[in-house]
Amino acid sequence: MSAGDVAWVLMATALVMVMTPALAFFYGGLVRRKNLVSTLVQCIIIFAVVSLIWLFCGYSLVFGPSFHGIIGNLSLAGLTHIGINDVSPYAPAIPELLFFAFQLKFAAITPALIIGACAERVRFRSLLIFVVLWSIFIYSPIAHWMWNTDGWLRALGAVDFAGGIVVHIAAGLSALAAALIVGRRRGCVYWKDHMKAIGGKGGSAPMPQTTEFKPTNIPYVILGAGLLWFGWFGFNGGSALAADSLAVSAVVVTNLAAGAAAVSWMILEWITKGKPSAVGIAVGAVCGLAAVTAAAGYVNVTSAVIIGLAAGVISNLVANWRAGRSRIDDTLDVFACHGIGGILGAIGVGLFATTMVNNVSGLFEGNMYQLGAQILAVGVVSAFAFFGSYLLLKLVNVFSPLRVSAEEEDAGLDLSQHGEEAYNL
Repeated sequence: MSAGDVAWVLMATALVMVMTPALAFFYGGLVRRKNLVSTLVQCIIIFAVVSLIWLFCGYSLVFGPSFHGIIGNLSLAGLTHIGINDVSPYAPAIPELLFFAFQLKFAAITPALIIGACAERVRFRSLLIFVVLWSIFIYSPIAHWMWNTDGWLRALGAVDFAGGIVVHIAAGLSALAAALIVGRRRGCVYWKDHMKAIGGKGGSAPMPQTTEFKPTNIPYVILGAGLLWFGWFGFNGGSALAADSLAVSAVVVTNLAAGAAAVSWMILEWITKGKPSAVGIAVGAVCGLAAVTAAAGYVNVTSAVIIGLAAGVISNLVANWRAGRSRIDDTLDVFACHGIGGILGAIGVGLFATTMVNNVSGLFEGNMYQLGAQILAVGVVSAFAFFGSYLLLKLVNVFSPLRVSAEEEDAGLDLSQHGEEAYNL
């Protein structure tokens, strides 16, 4: 074992843990005041619940000996046979317990991302049931396919450095399913409904925007985005699993992609809306971070900037289409931010990966196969996450209704689910 590597991965593990409260503030600032406490606590309890799931079965299902490349067995369940000095073949320079702890943070934040799609209307008990099932039956197989040495997608050549596919595509597509199943918030007005109401046939009339759904605390949004940006250095840099030049490169390209996406989102918003919003800039940065995650260990700085610029523009366009032209109420645009960002980054690996950074080459170095492998992984994981989550949500809804009552929604989840308020005014 290497003391330097242990120190770095310990630090990276702590950085990734910070992303959970960061996400809580980011999401909490975007919802209405009456749902602030519920959004914060959902993130924290998901971290607690998934920590136990990861111990009892998740880690073993992902990194245990593989059953035909599909799922691991339970030989590592409970860490029964792992001592403090044992090492994993996945990270021989650090203790396996540290590798377990680092990977836990990824497993914990992924389902927390999903809650943004059904925020302000999901029942707390039902959400917890879904998170338990999702962590076992959706996240664990996907992570096994991509990150276990015998995973079938990995065997075909698909790569994902830090979770662009495993975390962001899985969460983004699952969030889309959640938004569809849980349904729209009360009071949402959509373009087609608006056109029917005014008797119009064209597509030029602006959709009315109500103050009801404005963010409750923009400083929380900025704080959350800044802490997410900070924690992402552990997310991506720590995935090198060593204190080496690859970790340094991953940290540098992560920062550049985030900056590029924040700038491109800002410029597009400036052009289309006349003013760049603080929320938009923060969301743009997170889109860039999501986009570069799969690619952070495979691309150079120029490619990272291109990926970030593309993420800021395309995620913005998808978010605006969703809000203005669809009936989907993805409350905090999880699909547009994480799903689209993850897809762009995963395909970006197939285009821009270079052996100058790591032992993977993309299309622009003459390796068309890598692009095909990345597209296959994107397609498979997208379909599995969406349809798997859709079925799980339907199942949970049978035994425990996913949505709160109209009265509970109007009162706010803080009071109806927790009996607490964010501010005693």
